[in-house]
Amino acid sequence: MSLADPHDSPAPGLRERKRQQTLDHLSQTAYRLFETLGYEVVTMEQIAAQADVSKGTLYNHFPVKEALLAHRFHAELAASMVDLLPRLRTVPGFAARLRRVLHASAHWSEANRAYLGPYLRYRLSTLRPDAQGDGRSPRSGLQTLFHSLITQGQQAGQLRADLPADLLTHQLQFLHLGALLRWLDLPGASLRREFDALLSLFLQGAAPSGSAA
Repeated sequence: MSLADPHDSPAPGLRERKRQQTLDHLSQTAYRLFETLGYEVVTMEQIAAQADVSKGTLYNHFPVKEALLAHRFHAELAASMVDLLPRLRTVPGFAARLRRVLHASAHWSEANRAYLGPYLRYRLSTLRPDAQGDGRSPRSGLQTLFHSLITQGQQAGQLRADLPADLLTHQLQFLHLGALLRWLDLPGASLRREFDALLSLFLQGAAPSGSAA
């Protein structure tokens, strides 16, 4: 299994392209307001007025302003994947590849720290067991990348194969989330160091080196 290229997906139809253009316009307008006025004070009414759409149109696409933030973030992450994937293919081994992904995630998160709290609260509030592939609860794409890396690691004998890749992906996601939340709660902390600790814990567990837990 190779790392999936986003360009391999089928091209969307005209209606879907127009819908995406509307979503992008609304989220870009909202983000400009967040940057200018401050995230907390911007209202959905202001966003609709600035985007020149009715409030009904805005709410039909985005029920809360956190959803606008999520749409922008997911678009940014998708674009960063396009740049990251070719470089990942040249990195040997699961650990080195995951470290590269985590350090890229740290760089992006540090640049967007002011918005990560509202974004993560929104994402956690919209999680549903049946949401995979569901447009009502879009994912960032990181889960798919983690799953691809883990599957390759198992096939190469670099990760244990007695646990399903889905389970390992799930656990890695929550380690990633935990590291982000800890970093947000610790001013001055290094997210790269938090992610390096995550990588060590995922690969080696919490038992002392050389011990039989």
